[in-house]
Parts: sequence; structure tokens; C-alpha cells
Amino acid sequence: MKFLLPRIMLVLFVSVTFVACGQKEGTKGKESVGENAKIELISPEILNKANNNIQLIDVRKPEEFSSGHIENAVNMNFYDSDFESQLKSLDKTKEVYLYCRSGGRSGKTAKMMKEMGFEKIYDLEGGMINWEKNNMKIVK
Repeated sequence: MKFLLPRIMLVLFVSVTFVACGQKEGTKGKESVGENAKIELISPEILNKANNNIQLIDVRKPEEFSSGHIENAVNMNFYDSDFESQLKSLDKTKEVYLYCRSGGRSGKTAKMMKEMGFEKIYDLEGGMINWEKNNMKIVK
């Protein structure tokens, strides 16, 4: 009896350790979707230089888009019920540039796209507010 308690404690410790390690391993497997994906915040200057034959997505509402947007941008409304389907129409192997008004919606979209397997995702830091603040060209 004297040695029974330490043995029980040892068995419990080993069991808990294996269970915990198994959970970490399982979690790692789930995170492998988009594991190589890269989300990078970029400045208006960098986006302005890159804005030629790129996948540039404005995730604002259509009325926001029509009030002024970055040249060559395609509008995909973050609040549309088929927003995720619209994103799936993009080429996952090509760079994708995102922006919204201030960075909130585009940040959420970038995370969604990473989980969907997109490889290179660039998010305009500060969105259109920052774009306009830096006197960049706007198309209406």
C-alpha cells in the first residue's frame, strides 16, 4: 500500500503528458492549412508601386467603393452572403492585395484567405484612410 500512491501518481502524470502532447500534435495538423501563407501589412507606397496586373480587392460596401477606390481594384463586399465564394474565385497561387476603409475588414478577410489556402496576402495598412492621407490616386 505504501508504494501504491506514488505509482498511481506516476501513471496519472504519464497519461496526462501523453494526452497533452497528442492535443498539440492534433492542433498542429489543423493549422497546416495555409501554414505557408503569408499575411503582410503594406504601406500605400508599396501598394502604389505594385498596382499593375495584380489581384487587388476592395472589401468595402459598393457605395463606399463608388465614392472612390484604388485604380484596378475589384469590389467584393465583405458583408455579402456569398463573400467567401467570391474569394474562392481568385487565384490562390498569385499575390492578393486587400484593403477596406481602415483595415478591419481587410484584416479579417486576410485571415479567412489564409485559412482557405491563399499563399501571399498583402493588406493595406490603415486602408483607404491611410491611402488618402498619403495623397495617393483615387478613381471614382
